[in-house]
Amino acid sequence: MSRDDWEKGLRVRTEVMGEEFVSRALEGASDFTRPMQDWLNEHAWGSTWQREGLPRQTRSLVTIAMLAALKAPTELKGHVRGALRNGCTVAQIQEVLLQSLIYCGAPAAQEAFRAAREAIEDWESNGGN
Repeated sequence: MSRDDWEKGLRVRTEVMGEEFVSRALEGASDFTRPMQDWLNEHAWGSTWQREGLPRQTRSLVTIAMLAALKAPTELKGHVRGALRNGCTVAQIQEVLLQSLIYCGAPAAQEAFRAAREAIEDWESNGGN
């Protein structure tokens, strides 16, 4: 494992997802799940999210689209909050989810809208944090 990429990944992951989210993920890791958390920090957040090829807002919106396609509502909620933290608007998130309706189908889009609505309402009720 590259300790440098892991540490950079932890920094980026915390900036995007928020300290509470990341702390919960890392502190909740067991011996069984810790390797996955380490991999996510090193590769997803340390090697990919910090690349300069796309701005974070675009990465967030692309991630939301992919999670909608995968019907992954739990992950989608976290990334909706991350997108808002990255400066994406509710309208942009809505547009991505409407686009997913065409290419992912109604059941996937409905699940994504439900998850996103919950995350957005939570975000707004907490004053954008």
